[in-house]
Amino acid sequence: MKINLNADLGESYGPYTIGNDDALLEIVGSANVACGLHGGDPLVMMQTVAKARKTGVSIGAHPGYADLHGFGRRPVVLPREELKALILYQLGAITGIASAGGHPITHVKPHGALNNQACSDPAVAAIVAEAVRAFDPTLILLAPVLSELAMAGTSAGLPVALEVFADRTYQTDGQLTKRSEPGSVLRDAKAAQDHVLQMIDRGGIVTREGAFIPTPFHSICVHGDEPTSVDVARAVATALRDAGHEIVPLPKTMT
Repeated sequence: MKINLNADLGESYGPYTIGNDDALLEIVGSANVACGLHGGDPLVMMQTVAKARKTGVSIGAHPGYADLHGFGRRPVVLPREELKALILYQLGAITGIASAGGHPITHVKPHGALNNQACSDPAVAAIVAEAVRAFDPTLILLAPVLSELAMAGTSAGLPVALEVFADRTYQTDGQLTKRSEPGSVLRDAKAAQDHVLQMIDRGGIVTREGAFIPTPFHSICVHGDEPTSVDVARAVATALRDAGHEIVPLPKTMT
């Protein structure tokens, strides 16, 4: 099958380096680029776009809450219009830089707490989908499988790509295990590789208890800020290719 491997990149800012973007851009098919609020800054955004263009990696906006101290992973409650404006602001920022760099964005994937809330709260999911549609209805919404966000994107008429995670475990309801719980993050490359192959082979999510939930998916995510992200991404990519799958940019999974 044609499958996309994506990573959240461009999250360094100022003197702070987060992750190994250069190495990951040689492995993945798509990069979700931070838009300057939970991580990233204008220079990092510009550099990430240029590197992605050079390696042939498709790029997407990765908007999150304006929370550098919490890396966008702390829940925030905003009025509807303010949240919509926050998302539009970030989409505009990365789109401007990407267009100037000759490598336009192809998708949108919310970050951290915003993504988590959109997965479980229909109201937040609807705001995210509404913002993306208002900005550019041709952009792909990259949304976790079995999520309210995926359903909101479909209802809004957006092209929706479904995502699973190589380095995160799942609960019985098909949602990600909270990071505060032990075993929620898979940092061992072999464990992540086995996790992905099991989902590919079975055609859906396998929970931490071993239950199976069938669902199609287009993309597999590796978190770029984890110290083991390069090893995990490389192991997953190798296993996919060895099994005969082709790793492609996200738009190519939608045809």
